[in-house]
Amino acid sequence: MSWIDSEKKDSTIYTIVVNHEEQYSIWPDYKALPLGWQQAVKTGLKTECLSYIKEVWRDMRPLSLRKKMEELDKNPPLPPPSPDRVALCEKSLVERLCEGEHVVKVALEPEKTVTKFKEALDRDYVHIKFTETKGGTELGFQVDRGGSDFSAGDFENGNGIVHVEGNATFDYVRVKCAADIDLSTFGRERHLTNLHCTEASPV
Repeated sequence: MSWIDSEKKDSTIYTIVVNHEEQYSIWPDYKALPLGWQQAVKTGLKTECLSYIKEVWRDMRPLSLRKKMEELDKNPPLPPPSPDRVALCEKSLVERLCEGEHVVKVALEPEKTVTKFKEALDRDYVHIKFTETKGGTELGFQVDRGGSDFSAGDFENGNGIVHVEGNATFDYVRVKCAADIDLSTFGRERHLTNLHCTEASPV
């Protein structure tokens, strides 16, 4: 007897079963249901049950996969960070501030005047504050008079630009700082300058 003839003469009554993933199958009605499967709404001959499954089981993905993909549609993952952003996140604050030039202001308390700045220079110690870092990073450094140049600064009239250099320890790293301070910006809301901080060697 051929397999086709056997199929034609199959008079077994089947029940449609479904599991927790909403996957369908058929099972002989006279047998106990297999573990993890529940009886669905229809029983009948094999061809009838298979036709019914074909009609109702349109999405063959497991329920857990469908839910996961629906969640991804509602909350798509963020795009991967650019290589530049990854590199930035991996660098320490010292490394970032030692690259290029950064906007800073002279940190003077309580008076922010050219006179007070001149007094700080005379003491050979200056505080500057990086205004573009989170919370503002303040750094004090010892003035190197050999590398500094105050000759273009008119401290009495508050004009001109003075060049200040010095050494400091920043997060346990020795750094060399160089800043051009515009005296005319003192007394205003923002007296900013560009500072270049070059990493020297670890302490």
